[in-house]
Amino acid sequence: MDTREKILSRDGLHHVLEELRRAGRTIVLANGIFDILHAGHVRYLRAARTEGDILVVVIHSDASARKLKGPGRPILTERARAALVAALASVDHVILFDQVDLKPLLREFQPDVYAQGVDRAPDSGADKELAALLGIRVAVVGGSEQHSTRDLLDRVRRHAESRA
Repeated sequence: MDTREKILSRDGLHHVLEELRRAGRTIVLANGIFDILHAGHVRYLRAARTEGDILVVVIHSDASARKLKGPGRPILTERARAALVAALASVDHVILFDQVDLKPLLREFQPDVYAQGVDRAPDSGADKELAALLGIRVAVVGGSEQHSTRDLLDRVRRHAESRA
């Protein structure tokens, strides 16, 4: 599948998921900002994919990423981030999401599995409660190695400063 075909509108995703559900496929939903794709992101998405048949990745838009991460973020545009994530073999479909809170998407798409990275799991009680109410299984996935875009950017800045 062409990477561009993996990036869908919300309506497009509804249509695709309807067909996949009729075929008895298990839908996994994962989410994030994915600003400067790194090994931790790849491990998270690869592990999320093992939780079902189809992996849908929700990517925060530029506006919602700024609300979550603050000034200067995201580094890459939402379109660039969507293209990078869609290029991963483990990812079946990608959508962009303008809100900070994922709960409306859990209600709207009602995946079979909601995959959370090990870094997010401890602070996501409200998401887990809603998932339980909707009958969505929550899977905590990814490696235990600590990776973050913030740490990566800090290392790049320190390296640049040391060479100046």
